Amino acid sequence: MASTTIRGATLNAPAHDVGTTRLQRRTRAVMRLAIGFIFLWAFLDKTFGLGFSTPAERAWLNGGTPAQGFLNSPGVTGPLQPFFVGIASPLVDFLFMLGMIAVGLAVMLGVGLRISAAAGSLIMVFMYLAEWPFAAGAASTNPLVDYHIIYALALIVVAVFAAGDTWGFGITWKALPIVRKYPWLV
Repeated sequence: MASTTIRGATLNAPAHDVGTTRLQRRTRAVMRLAIGFIFLWAFLDKTFGLGFSTPAERAWLNGGTPAQGFLNSPGVTGPLQPFFVGIASPLVDFLFMLGMIAVGLAVMLGVGLRISAAAGSLIMVFMYLAEWPFAAGAASTNPLVDYHIIYALALIVVAVFAAGDTWGFGITWKALPIVRKYPWLV
C-alpha cells in the first residue's frame, strides 16, 4: 500500500489506486466532475429557472415546487404512482433541492464521496421508479438501464475509485481528524 503524508498525518492509499496510471485517475476525475455538475446544474436550473428544464416562472425562488412539480406530473406512472404523489410536499421539495446541491458540490469537490454516491444513487433510483420504465410506451427507451441508472453507477465508480483524490480535495478530506475517526465519511 502506498502512503501519503498530509499535515503530519500518514494516509494509506487504497489498494485500487496502486498501479493505476495518471490517465486512469484523470479519466475518473473528469467523470467525477461531470456527474457532480449534473447534480449541481439541476439545483441551479430549478432554483433560478434558467430556462433549460425549468422556466423562470417555475423557479424555486419564484415559488416553484421542483419535486412536487415532477411528482404530480403525468411523467410519474406505474404502480408506485400513488406513493410518489403521496409524498409530494414542500418538505420533499426542500430535501430534493438539498440533495441536488449537496451531492453536486461534494462530488465536484471530491469529498464525502461514499455518502454522496449513496444519496445520489438513491435519488436516481427513486426518479427511475417514479417514471416506471417497465411499461410499453414509457418515456424511457430501455426499461432496465436508462440515464438514472447510468448516473447512479457513475457515482458508485467515483466513490469506489476515490476519484476525489485527483483534481479534488479527497486526500485533504481524508486527513481530517473526524474523517479519520469515522471512515464512512470518506
